[in-house]
Amino acid sequence: MSGLPDKYDLAQCARFLRELGEMNVPLLPIADAALALASFDRPRVGLARYTRHLRSLAQDVARRASGTANLEARANALNEIMILKHGYAGDELTYDDLQNANLMRVIDRRRGLPVALGILYLDVARAQGWDAVGLGFPGHFLIRLSDGPARVILDPFHGGRILDASALRELLKAIAGQEIELSPEHYAPVPDREVLLRLQNNLKSRLIQAQRHEEAVRVIETMRMLAPDLADLSREAGVIHAQLGNMRAAVRSIEEFIARSPEGVARHEAAVVLQQLKAKLN
Repeated sequence: MSGLPDKYDLAQCARFLRELGEMNVPLLPIADAALALASFDRPRVGLARYTRHLRSLAQDVARRASGTANLEARANALNEIMILKHGYAGDELTYDDLQNANLMRVIDRRRGLPVALGILYLDVARAQGWDAVGLGFPGHFLIRLSDGPARVILDPFHGGRILDASALRELLKAIAGQEIELSPEHYAPVPDREVLLRLQNNLKSRLIQAQRHEEAVRVIETMRMLAPDLADLSREAGVIHAQLGNMRAAVRSIEEFIARSPEGVARHEAAVVLQQLKAKLN
């Protein structure tokens, strides 16, 4: 498959993402994919120094964790390199800054959202051959290291702390409310594609809230490259294209939503919208 370009080349980044979109596997080259997504916001910035940094992180952890088998020792090695040596931390002061969801800027600033920092942790851990996955925890991204039946859950945003069941329960209630109880779905692993979409959703929601619709639809289009079968992305793109007056693009997006959607209310409503959009083209 296509790799990441060293110099700025959005066409190659798009090709790389589309090839990932065709792969039906749980694990992807997750940090490379996040850099490709980031390039659409920084199209004149080459990726070579960022991929070199990823390799440097992996090499540093390899040296620190040499001969380490215990999961907590592996977690400590990750934290020592990521946090103490390279200075990564969660951005609690300017949490909603869009830079926190762009992996290039996260690497530049050593600050980011939970999911962006988690992607770096996953990439570095997997470079060691370790079993590392993202978890479906609501509102705050976590990762899990495993070795057979042994498991540890890490919070990259809060200093890489290890979370036991009590800490997970406390975090869940702080995020989702006191009435919510911890259940297996909250710490179930999720495919890398969902992790990357979660990263982009952070950008999309903030841009829509700020009414920066042209940038929002660009983010949605990158998500469609990565998840071409996710029909709702086509519907969202169609709605925003229509708001921007891009009627032909809106029609194409709504038509794609209808083609990928099962029979039901949403498909019927989209068909009505499609006729309205086509009427505006005439």
